[in-house]
Amino acid sequence: MRREFDSTDDSARLIAQVQRAIAEHTPLRIRGSDSKRFLGRDVQGEELDTRTHRGIIAYDPTELVITARAGTPLTELNTVLDDANQMLPCEPPLFNGSGTGLGTGLGTGSGTGSGTIGGAVASGLSGPRRPWAGSMRDFVLGCRVITGDGDHLRFGGQVMKNVAGYDMSRLLAGSFGSLGVLTEVSLKVLPKPRERRTFALTLGADEAMQELSAWRKAALPVTGASYLDGKLHVRLEGGSGSVKSAVDRIGGEEIDCAFWDALRDHRLPFFDNGTDARPLWRLSLPNATPLMPLPGDVLIDWAGAQRWLRSDAQAADIRQLAHAAGGHATCFTPSPEREPFHPLAAPLLRYQHQLKRRLDPSGVLNPGRLYADL
Repeated sequence: MRREFDSTDDSARLIAQVQRAIAEHTPLRIRGSDSKRFLGRDVQGEELDTRTHRGIIAYDPTELVITARAGTPLTELNTVLDDANQMLPCEPPLFNGSGTGLGTGLGTGSGTGSGTIGGAVASGLSGPRRPWAGSMRDFVLGCRVITGDGDHLRFGGQVMKNVAGYDMSRLLAGSFGSLGVLTEVSLKVLPKPRERRTFALTLGADEAMQELSAWRKAALPVTGASYLDGKLHVRLEGGSGSVKSAVDRIGGEEIDCAFWDALRDHRLPFFDNGTDARPLWRLSLPNATPLMPLPGDVLIDWAGAQRWLRSDAQAADIRQLAHAAGGHATCFTPSPEREPFHPLAAPLLRYQHQLKRRLDPSGVLNPGRLYADL
């Protein structure tokens, strides 16, 4: 049954501000709750705040689709999904900046509340379930966006389908507002698993990776795998029978499933900038990349495909290690001497600039947030 909700449509103000910025060649710094302002290059410009354009427009649990305005807090969307025993499987981080829980999140400081759905899509970040369920981009069905020409357009819809030309809905995922101002997003959701349990196993890092490989081949219902401080944390989800069978095989000590929320939102002590001032790096690597020496303290997530690194090593050295393994490195504590995002090869950077010029010809939308604009 399709449900309707109270919401606030502030698109007219947003469109007018974008059109005025285009006419006056005024750069815009697009923001929601600012919970991810730390990630990416700083944008100097007039602030365009999307938080007043908020609310869930429609939700149809039977069709597994929810549509919300960009300023809607993720916590609000998750609450509605919880009530229907459904979820957004890619687990986008909240970065709510509360500083509560197991540590202090990177979202503290300039953040003014939990992350918004617009920010979640624009950043393209996904949580611990990503290798098994897919990324944020995979769950975007459609969107409305204010373009760099000042038009308010709709792309995609509420069903999965093939497209010709730019798949704008997914192209905007991970664009950090540099290609358009998201105003509305339709997302595919899924039912929650019937059973969920988490276990911690005391293992060496090499042994942990070997076990994960064996469990993958045995098709165990693993939906989270993180290694930290000599312990492999494993989340099992699915039917009661399959989860019980997996528990009997892996053993370990059962712990609270809240561990994964803390990992997702950077509330584990590992992420606490107050106790460790070294830069935080995220290395995204191909699946089954073997363990390799890294210059600092490491937290392994995504069964090895994502490795968080606390290190004072030179940015070029860290990025060379990631590149040699077939991946890339993003700095989550950028500074003037450290570019936040992995430098693109010349052909890719050329495509990036061409895309920016095509979709934002005036260059007013979050200029330079991803890479230096031409």
